[in-house]
Amino acid sequence: MALKQVVEICDFLEKPRMDVSALKDMFIQNGLDASEFDTRKVRGDKGKTQFVKILIKGKERKSKKNGIPTLGIIGRLGGIGARPHKIGLVSDADGAITALASALKITKMRAQGDALNGNVIVATHLSPRSPIIPHDPVPFMGAPVSMETMNRYEVDQDMDAILSIDTTKGNRIINHRGFAISPTVKDGYILRVSEDLLDIMQMVTGKLPVVFPITTQDITPYGNGVYHLNSIMQPAVATHAPVVGVAITTEVAVPGCATGASHPLDIEMACRFCIEVAKVFGERKYSFYDEQEFKRLVMLYGSLEHLKILKKKR
Repeated sequence: MALKQVVEICDFLEKPRMDVSALKDMFIQNGLDASEFDTRKVRGDKGKTQFVKILIKGKERKSKKNGIPTLGIIGRLGGIGARPHKIGLVSDADGAITALASALKITKMRAQGDALNGNVIVATHLSPRSPIIPHDPVPFMGAPVSMETMNRYEVDQDMDAILSIDTTKGNRIINHRGFAISPTVKDGYILRVSEDLLDIMQMVTGKLPVVFPITTQDITPYGNGVYHLNSIMQPAVATHAPVVGVAITTEVAVPGCATGASHPLDIEMACRFCIEVAKVFGERKYSFYDEQEFKRLVMLYGSLEHLKILKKKR
């Protein structure tokens, strides 16, 4: 159960000013080593934000010899707040809340003697003053910095697979409240949905798993002038690791800038999913994709990595 951590993170983030040193102290009090918490303040064209990266070391150290994989958990969002236009946490904050609450729970587990086998790297950014941008069918939250900058600070090349968590409520194609996962994306290919992740999802939720559709547009870089569902799959353009989106969803379209729209129980379910994936991934029991089938696709049809390159609209 991770509800306590979700509530703690929500309470901490729902402030007009972000005190990242206090966030670091919270993690240290729960068993994190100070050297495992990294933060960078970055200023962009539309303001500034605070990037946070947390390395939770597992029992086994990653090396070429043992091949212990590292899971990446990225809280993807534009901002946690839209001040001065809105007061409080916005719906778009769910990705950051889920990622940080997952990190806090895994840290607590380790301190109590239940360390995971492999490392987990959790990354997100925290901006209480992000812009609101027009989007169809409802407005989104923008980010103070560019997508390229977000990928630079959030996507770590030590991540062997990535769960990218994002509020995905501003659409009419996912009509389900809770969370949904995407097919696996790797190097420009949209692969089949991981059966292993579907197994974990239905065990966590007690319901049939829900998968949301993605298109070729969604796995191309932002800024190329084509429609994207949102930024949930953007980490895939900055890594060779397989990426799966974890979308916090609703039955109706909800603006990313809406306040009072975060559902703690839905976020907690997504947290438990991320934690369960982290448990088995470090033990090399479950996988995000079929490596042999991916190699065959590349052999038959060639590389699709050109889809990861930003090409400006003409």
